Amino acid sequence: MRKLKLVLGALALTLLLIVPAAPAQAAEIIVSAAGSLTNAFDAVKRNFEAAYPGVSVVTNYGASGALLKQMESGAPVDVFASADQKTMDEAVAKGLVDRATRRDFARNSMVLVIPADSKLNLKSAQDLARPSVARIALGNPDVVPAGRYAKEFLELSGQWVGPTQKYIFGNNVRQVLDYVTRGEVDAAFVFATDAMQAGAKVRVLQAADGKTPALYPVAISATSKKPGAKVFVDYLQSAEGQRILSTFGFKKP
Repeated sequence: MRKLKLVLGALALTLLLIVPAAPAQAAEIIVSAAGSLTNAFDAVKRNFEAAYPGVSVVTNYGASGALLKQMESGAPVDVFASADQKTMDEAVAKGLVDRATRRDFARNSMVLVIPADSKLNLKSAQDLARPSVARIALGNPDVVPAGRYAKEFLELSGQWVGPTQKYIFGNNVRQVLDYVTRGEVDAAFVFATDAMQAGAKVRVLQAADGKTPALYPVAISATSKKPGAKVFVDYLQSAEGQRILSTFGFKKP
């Protein structure tokens, strides 16, 4: 009997040595990012996870203001990337992000676009006042940075008349882009990177920047304890991270 126990023990030890252990699960970080970063961050995520197989990235996209409200409501977030300084300032003031980790990592610009098959013969923003222009889409200035940038441009050019039936407010800049690519509006204000994604579906009439530069900040959540969050933020600022962002039209801050 003793001999049998020794044989069985040896067999069990042999099986432990030859059967590979289950791989450790990658540490997960949640990245909440402005909707205009969707395509770029999807690419960043793929490359980042390949470079750091021990970290898994879950992305959550939306209007910067809406993402801020999610954080206020207790939504789990490790990294927050907004499309403007104002929203990040609010996140800092409310103690939702770690002020010391805040960095500007990208720059964008606003453009005025029309559907590619538009027959209105529009040339510039001044033509938006024509009676033939019935619908102009922009992000809701209350929560969408692209909407605030567009509003500022219209104010500077003396065209902002406040909310009217002519303005169609989108919940985020990608919704605005959908409106114009589907021909549901006559013109729209979107980021240059969004117009780039739309390709031949839109025509860019002109640059539409106001006084405020479209600088994108990123910061680590005040509640995050995950080392991968800092690794991700550092990656965005690295040569490789900046290279990926540039392929989607983003410029260095």
